Amino acid sequence: MPILKSLGVADPKVPRAGTLPLRSSRNPFEEVPGPEEDEVGELGSLPNGTSCRRRATLEKLAGLAPFRLGWTPGRRAGSPGDGQSRSFLGRVLTPGIRRSSADFGLLARLQGTRAQGDEEVAGEAARRLAFLRLGRGPKPRRASLAERVVPAGEAAPEPPPKVPEPPKMKEPLSVLEILSLIQQRELARADEHILELEAEELASSGGGAPGPPGAEGAAGGRRARDVALLYEALQRELWALVRETLAGPGPGAGAGAGAVAQLGQVLVQEEAADGRRGPGAARKLRARWAEAVARAARERLEAAAPGAPGGLAGQLEALRARLLEDMGVVRGRLAPAYPAGLGAFGVYLRGYHGALADWLGAAARRRLPLADRYALLHWHNQVYPREILGLVDLVALENGELGPLLSPGTLRGLEDECVTDVKAQTRAALLRVLQENEEHWGSTEEQPSSLAQDVCELLEEHTERAPRISQEFGERMAHCCLGGLAEFLQSFQQRVERFHENPGVRELLPDRYISRTISLVNCGPPLRALAERLARVGPPESEPAREAAASALDRMTRLCHRVLADLLFQELQPHFNKLMRRKWLNSPEALDGIVGTLGAQALALRRMQDEPYQALVAELHRRALVEYVRPLLRGRLRCRSARTRSRVAGRLREDAAQLQRLFRRLESQASWLDAVVPHLAEILQLEDTPSIQVEVGVLVRDYPDIRRKHVAALLDIRGLHNTAARQEILAVARDLELSEAGALSPPRDRAFFSDISVPRPPFCLGLPLFLGRLPLSRLTRPGLACLPRLRPPFPSRPPTQR
Repeated sequence: MPILKSLGVADPKVPRAGTLPLRSSRNPFEEVPGPEEDEVGELGSLPNGTSCRRRATLEKLAGLAPFRLGWTPGRRAGSPGDGQSRSFLGRVLTPGIRRSSADFGLLARLQGTRAQGDEEVAGEAARRLAFLRLGRGPKPRRASLAERVVPAGEAAPEPPPKVPEPPKMKEPLSVLEILSLIQQRELARADEHILELEAEELASSGGGAPGPPGAEGAAGGRRARDVALLYEALQRELWALVRETLAGPGPGAGAGAGAVAQLGQVLVQEEAADGRRGPGAARKLRARWAEAVARAARERLEAAAPGAPGGLAGQLEALRARLLEDMGVVRGRLAPAYPAGLGAFGVYLRGYHGALADWLGAAARRRLPLADRYALLHWHNQVYPREILGLVDLVALENGELGPLLSPGTLRGLEDECVTDVKAQTRAALLRVLQENEEHWGSTEEQPSSLAQDVCELLEEHTERAPRISQEFGERMAHCCLGGLAEFLQSFQQRVERFHENPGVRELLPDRYISRTISLVNCGPPLRALAERLARVGPPESEPAREAAASALDRMTRLCHRVLADLLFQELQPHFNKLMRRKWLNSPEALDGIVGTLGAQALALRRMQDEPYQALVAELHRRALVEYVRPLLRGRLRCRSARTRSRVAGRLREDAAQLQRLFRRLESQASWLDAVVPHLAEILQLEDTPSIQVEVGVLVRDYPDIRRKHVAALLDIRGLHNTAARQEILAVARDLELSEAGALSPPRDRAFFSDISVPRPPFCLGLPLFLGRLPLSRLTRPGLACLPRLRPPFPSRPPTQR
């Protein structure tokens, strides 16, 4: 004991003034009873044999004394200010009473002032206790309750049944502790305590215990501010969590899923609380969550688009990749972590849809080049529905279908701008191509023409892209391009006419002239096919433009065919001049020259494409037979006997067969011309009038453009001068001609006899008419044969007044 006194430690049996023994409870904030309430028990003895009671250690006394009794270094218990400290500590340390943010601030200040005075005392106490432990030796073993009650040698009774302890009341957390939970991302637990704090605030403001008005108002206002601040902190963490989970799974994918699950639990709790709050006080965290998702989606899309190369098309491709990546994260990791009732996938999809709509709308309002407008329309109408929305079950969305990314008016405006730009650009480009190609028409160098290919490429660039955007836009673009093509073909036809009207080109470059004409003709089929295709795709009002394009191509092709045929028949004309003469009856030289020349020129014509080549060969076939029959009907040869008629008819049949073989070899499709010469040969050879009438009827039926003057010229050639027989034969032609008077004339490519002009038939005067009027001495015998037909006076001309 002297040693303890020398160390400044009181006797364990005598309590020191100002100190109280502690209970065995582990709660350091439990109220400590006075000395009269402490139970005394023998816990053992010191090594010197002296017993000691259970006392609070110096460390505990030094740490808790200021808060138990309101003691501070340098102040005695019961000094002024002790009651105030006891009131504050009662609020802080009493179970069941929540500590506010103001109390924790005061507590922190008290802890700070206490720390300076306690450091010296705690250090000295630690040195003394170390010496005491050495003096006491090992800690004695405490006897159990059974050993105390039951004497030695007797069996211990069975322990009493355990009585279930009443559930401990959960102590409410302070504002700072709730804030700590928020910062630790224990969001669901923090939201529960915030809801409890909000309920306390509502209870105190609505039906709490009465108290001083000023104090109650101040406490309620502070609690309301605490609730508002906690909600702000909670929402900051919630929306930050939305952004972070969209950025990617990262190393802690499991932790991220747990945080998302807590976010969903908070939304469910708050939605239930909104039902209790009423419509005026509802916090609507679910709607704010959707807004936060939309903000995060907008940030993600804006971060992906600006750095993409390739202009707007590259940015749209980057957006597509980001959408696929993020929606994959939402579908696979985030949406399953939310409660099913929130419809998380639909919320994320609508957020991205709205953010994408804002981005596309801003892009559409800028002045974009034509290529970027095409890319924007194609991405909006095809890529997004097929590659993004095609992976989503839109039927499963909570609020039905998504709205359009761009309004119909915006889309229509973009399409109108595209059509306007295409019309202007194609018109200038086509004119430039035509001018560049025309410069080579008179060149001495042989250069293949790429005019048709260039024109088709210019127009197909737009007519192929537009239908991939939408059918309506494809129709509008086809109509626009067809109008531009029709204007180009009309200009092209006019330039071809000027080229052929220039005599210098034909004289200086005869070989190049033919090749150039063939190359111009070869431009027709691809351009015609393009016009037909555009007319099929375009709307019904495209038909006038198609007709204008086809008419320009037809005129250009006919002009070129006529030029080539004229050049060829200029070379064949000497051979045709030898036909229908006596030498022709005995020698096939004239026809052999015709066949040989046509066969040689056909090699050059083979460079022409199939469609114009077939049309040219058919025209050559028709024109060759016209030139063959022309000298026959003009009376170059007269048959004065049946033998001569038989020889002429046989020669006509042989020539017709040879010409037929030639044009079959040239692949002529004008087979309707093969029968004209054999019909003429039959009319010349037949002897009886009925047979001639039948053959004339067949000839008139097959060739409706034949006239009576052609039949009369044929009868003159065979030497039929019998007036009655001639009238009977000509009557057949007249009847058929009158019956078909109302019918339309045959088309140009089916006309044959209309291109053959015959001299006016002579009118023979009979002798009885002139015997009494003209003296016979004035008429020689040959003069009585034939006289010119008397021309009747013009009916509309009035008689001349003298």
